[in-house]
Amino acid sequence: MKSLIAACLLALSINTSALAEDLETVSVAVLKFGTVNWEMDTIEGNGLDEKNGFALEVMGLAGGAASKIAFQGGAADAMVSDWIWVARQRAAGKDYVFVPYSRAVGGIAVPADGPIRSLTDLKGKSIGIAGGPLDKSWLILRAYAQQEYGFDLEAETTQVYGAPPLITQKAMDGEIDAAINYWHFLARMQANGFRIVAPVDEAAAALGLDPKTPLLGYVFKGSFARENPTLIAGFARASRDAKAILADDDAAWQAVRPKMRAKTDAEFEQLKAGFRAGIPADASVDEQSAAALLSLMAELGGDDLVGKATTLPEGVFYQPGE
Repeated sequence: MKSLIAACLLALSINTSALAEDLETVSVAVLKFGTVNWEMDTIEGNGLDEKNGFALEVMGLAGGAASKIAFQGGAADAMVSDWIWVARQRAAGKDYVFVPYSRAVGGIAVPADGPIRSLTDLKGKSIGIAGGPLDKSWLILRAYAQQEYGFDLEAETTQVYGAPPLITQKAMDGEIDAAINYWHFLARMQANGFRIVAPVDEAAAALGLDPKTPLLGYVFKGSFARENPTLIAGFARASRDAKAILADDDAAWQAVRPKMRAKTDAEFEQLKAGFRAGIPADASVDEQSAAALLSLMAELGGDDLVGKATTLPEGVFYQPGE
């Protein structure tokens, strides 16, 4: 009997391995330590790729430029970027499509026990900005400050630009008064005595924009989507399934915690909450809302940000079944 059971298990293992080998691969170029790895690990750890008809290959790279090179050069099927970049590329003739991943955005972080309580308290202060002068959060907050307070955030403050870890450290050391950073760096700051004085989602809503519009996503070539409709649909389902697990199952986070590099339980909990807050709705992107955001980005960032994409090009957002 034992030998029969062992033979059955061996046969099952062989069949499962053969099935996995028969599946086509979807390769994704990601930042080696980016938050997208939490979702990638959840897909792989729960077999969501095989369940949805593909084998996931994660290519961990050192930076955004390397990811773009891998994707544009054909070494990877997909990469992670924002849809505004996709719109710019489509306006320039590149056939790229966007599969939503996250709507997580940040805000302006200041010391919780400090004197800054509103945007107007930043007059004469210094702001560290991780994304550079064309950072989308910075542009939205500038428009919001002007609309709500008649306050020119750019003219009335000193801007300091730098990489996310540098901006974080300068804020922690008190070398700058406030910081605009990527959401996961802000989450770490919140766990270490900072608070958000002006959330970008609230600023966007005040400007008439839809804060639920996802900003980050997986970028595929349109040719890949057309030639492999089952693969891209399976990938999109696996992504949603992984988010559903991370949204509801606290135990699932223990598997990805090593990738999160949380130094304390407080950082871990803040990062978990931030990721969950950024999970987009399982629905098609509202293109009217996206067009409104793109229009604002074109107005404030100009050609340097949006290129020729002054209006939303057709086909930016992946639609299942197309």
